[in-house]
Amino acid sequence: MQETLSTKRFGPELKRFTHLPALNGVQSWACFVWAYVLLKIFEKGHSKMPPITAYWKPAVSNSIGPACGMQALKYISYPAQVLAKSSKMIPVMLVGTVLHGKSYSVVEYTCCSLISAGISLFALRSSTKVTSKLAHPNAPLGYFLCFVNLTLDGYTNAAQDEIHRKHEGGSALHMMCWMNFWCGLFYVPFLFGLTNTGRELLAFCIQYPEAGRDVLLFCLCGAVGQLFIFHTIRRFGSLINTLITTTRKFFNILLSVLWSGNPLLGQQWVAVAMVFGGLLASSVYKSRRHAIPGKTKHA
Repeated sequence: MQETLSTKRFGPELKRFTHLPALNGVQSWACFVWAYVLLKIFEKGHSKMPPITAYWKPAVSNSIGPACGMQALKYISYPAQVLAKSSKMIPVMLVGTVLHGKSYSVVEYTCCSLISAGISLFALRSSTKVTSKLAHPNAPLGYFLCFVNLTLDGYTNAAQDEIHRKHEGGSALHMMCWMNFWCGLFYVPFLFGLTNTGRELLAFCIQYPEAGRDVLLFCLCGAVGQLFIFHTIRRFGSLINTLITTTRKFFNILLSVLWSGNPLLGQQWVAVAMVFGGLLASSVYKSRRHAIPGKTKHA
């Protein structure tokens, strides 16, 4: 849905949807309502939950980071954005090491280096057909926004791990609910105060109902998907969650190529193989490592 909204043209005027960063704010409120209802139904009466204020710091980075990633779609293609964001393991490891004193193996850092090299190779060239679909082609700016997104995601994931470590009674649903509450709250000034983005988004969806349906579907997919994401973070840690979601992104790239008509050059397929080869090697290493009794988890 991100790719559809960033490249699709609506109505006889062939207007573009220009409110990509605002989508994260809308989705945050949709996810909050969804999680709050489920929280009241399934976890009512639990008293060992973290305080709501525990989530505001990671929510700040979780508000800004995804908005940068969404904005990047104006400047680079969806496959390029997906591949760039597949290196999320690197900031997760760096932030975990610097801020929380965690340690990772040489194998894991080697895999991350392979991923970074693959992304660099992918970025060197791009199909003109793909570039022509972009609103404002600008690869350096697009990749910079992805880098900001990754850096902030690294802090978000490490902070979420730290919350679960300090508050063992917390649940994935509780984190999903109140993380989205804070994110939505931080988006309100952007949507309706500092800018008119919220009103413009609403007016665009009213004028072009097809865009409204796409936005609604985007929110619904996010609400359901976040349930699995937060459960994975709660049970296995943010690095395992990153590996799972990044593997999923490989299929996102294939779908983008086959469905949306975004062809990749031969060099870019090699780059994709490098990235997901590094991810697969890291996954195999971690699964074997966790199978050995007495080993301490990194994430």
